[in-house]
Amino acid sequence: MCSFSTLAISCPEHARLEDEYLQARDRMRNFLTGSREAAGLRLGKVRRVSRFAAGKDKEEQRLADQMAMAIARLKEHIAAHGCER
Repeated sequence: MCSFSTLAISCPEHARLEDEYLQARDRMRNFLTGSREAAGLRLGKVRRVSRFAAGKDKEEQRLADQMAMAIARLKEHIAAHGCER
């Protein structure tokens, strides 16, 4: 197995796909951290809470889809080219 720095030189596409995954993962982590903090806030009306939750569910699903697609693209690349960390 190669180190990440070697991969970046020998396979720039692998490095790009890995970076894409890491960025998607970080966006999801930041979203989930923000959701936990927001859940602790008291919102006055139930209607506001349900709208907030519905919007958060859609955003969480979108971020999860981005992360899953990044993983799939990286796995496809590894299978096609045989390069791994």
